[in-house]
Amino acid sequence: MIGHVPNSVPDLLDLLELERLEVDLYRGRQPDTAMQRVFGGQVAAQALRAACLTVPDSLSAHSLHSYFLRPGDTAVPIVYDVERIRDGRSFSTRRVVARQHGTPIFYLTASFQVEEIGFDHQDAMPDVPGPEDCPSLGDLYRRVTGRVDDHSWEREWAALDVRYAADSRPGGALESSAQPARTQIWLKAAGDVPADREIDTCVLTYASDLTLLGVSLVPHGLIIGSSKIQPASLDHSMWFHRPFRSDEWMLYDQHSPSASGARGFALGQVYARDGALIASVAQEGLIRPLGSARAGVESGDGTT
Repeated sequence: MIGHVPNSVPDLLDLLELERLEVDLYRGRQPDTAMQRVFGGQVAAQALRAACLTVPDSLSAHSLHSYFLRPGDTAVPIVYDVERIRDGRSFSTRRVVARQHGTPIFYLTASFQVEEIGFDHQDAMPDVPGPEDCPSLGDLYRRVTGRVDDHSWEREWAALDVRYAADSRPGGALESSAQPARTQIWLKAAGDVPADREIDTCVLTYASDLTLLGVSLVPHGLIIGSSKIQPASLDHSMWFHRPFRSDEWMLYDQHSPSASGARGFALGQVYARDGALIASVAQEGLIRPLGSARAGVESGDGTT
């Protein structure tokens, strides 16, 4: 059940095609990846997909809340066990446990709602350069690290088109004393996605975990791939406000209100290019300083 690395949209969509083992029991494929553990966005997207397969088409996911319990093993498939918590007239709730080697590695609870008409308001989308004028995440990574021949981004993440809506340094043009940890990116699937609201929601769930924790490192001059930190997603929540297409440009406005106790807390708002607020995201993750970074923190210097 090990597939190809999701370096194209068809490969990413293939990851979302779960194998049904029994009623409410599914098995997810693993990509061929160089990563040492399962990408959090992958297990979250597959778990949400499993939940979606157990609700009627008349309902759509409006929120999910999840915890990452253990690192996932990239060498074996993941089994998703869905529990039908509640089915009401307007809302349904599902709980999903993801297991490997007989042990839970991830829990997700998702809520689904029938389409209704009600009050409507939203925050305005920030004014940023268009994606055509922004550097790709791969180019930015090579610029920041100086590894000009490193194309690991393209090998692992080419199913997504991700571009920083800022200058050449993560968060660089967005830093301020009032909000020192902020980053904005444009993202979309790097190819056509079927016109299916559930699939679009799962693709965005997959992408939402890619850069969010990194914003908590902006004031400290580090990136997630740094050898000076031990990073890991701890929990992840999303709210889906309005329909969208995952193969069209979305602005992911991210900021980190706080970092403490070796944990970073980050919030994100996702806008369609026409300005519609389509989703909100919250995450706390481990950003444990190692080596010289830890020594700097212990000496009272919070930056490196």
